[in-house]
Amino acid sequence: MSAFRTVTDAGVLRLVQVGAGGMGRQWIRTIAANPDVELVGLVDLNTDAATAALAEAGLSGIIVGTSVAEVAAKADAHAVVNVTVPAAHHPVNVEALFAGLPVLCEKPAAPTVAQALSLAGAASESGELLMISQSRRYYPELAELRAYAGELGEIGVVTTEFFKAPHFGGFREEMDHVLLIDMAIHAFDAARYVLDADPVAVYCEEWNPGFSWYDGAANATATFEFEGGARYIYTGSWCADGHETSWNGSWRVTGAGGTATWDGESMPNLHRLGESTATTPDAAEATIPREIAGSLAEFVIALRSGETPSGEIHSNVYSLAMVEAAVRSAESGARVRITETLEDARGASRG
Repeated sequence: MSAFRTVTDAGVLRLVQVGAGGMGRQWIRTIAANPDVELVGLVDLNTDAATAALAEAGLSGIIVGTSVAEVAAKADAHAVVNVTVPAAHHPVNVEALFAGLPVLCEKPAAPTVAQALSLAGAASESGELLMISQSRRYYPELAELRAYAGELGEIGVVTTEFFKAPHFGGFREEMDHVLLIDMAIHAFDAARYVLDADPVAVYCEEWNPGFSWYDGAANATATFEFEGGARYIYTGSWCADGHETSWNGSWRVTGAGGTATWDGESMPNLHRLGESTATTPDAAEATIPREIAGSLAEFVIALRSGETPSGEIHSNVYSLAMVEAAVRSAESGARVRITETLEDARGASRG
């Protein structure tokens, strides 16, 4: 990726948030809890909802409006946090970037890889940072699993088993490819993080059991080939009552030097080849920023230092491409190369 503009102004980073719904309220609380940032503007098409969200958080004196650029200009903002629905990510991000504002955007970057590539182009052209908040990267436990993977030498296989049975109601229960599109991106992105590599190809099957309460396929198994030859195998279900995994799933990393496992909640274990007992580190410090607080902290560091954050848009496109390629494979019954998905998306973004 190309270099992005840093923020050199002294003092706290002044933020405009776009989106005041349920997730928006979580972000308002997260911003308020970070001493390095200040919420100075809130944008939503429903300004009454925005005003109510601020009142709920006990905040006042914050500019409210419906235009990102206008509110940011009035508030003299440094950056934008985009918490809109995925369909609105592209227009909001483009407006902010070309108004000279770096953006921290909720996942996914966009509904399609083509739109995500368009956003990568907009970030490069504007010279501003666009970072996608893949909040599950900000678990100390996952960072420890990644460190263990680095000790195992050549990696043969990484597996994730994900079994939950949520009754959401609403749009999720009506979505096509519901598990792959709405949930699996978390695990797919985490696999890229753990392996410190990008995917090459995928073969995926999805299906919907007769007892499922979803319209779309609630079950899926995907096998990804990664750079270097490692395989990542994801098996998941959203209609799996009983003995559920954590929301992060259950992980196993097997390499030349042994195996690491993680239950998705506690600290991982490492069993080195030739050792009779496994290593488990102490519990992670509670002061380490987790989930969206971790995303925000890295965003601030990136804008101050110029260091590329892990969720930078050019890299994050690969996580979205994993989802799109898996869906293509499930629909076609064929193995799909990630480069084909990206090339098709580039054609669509140019068109």
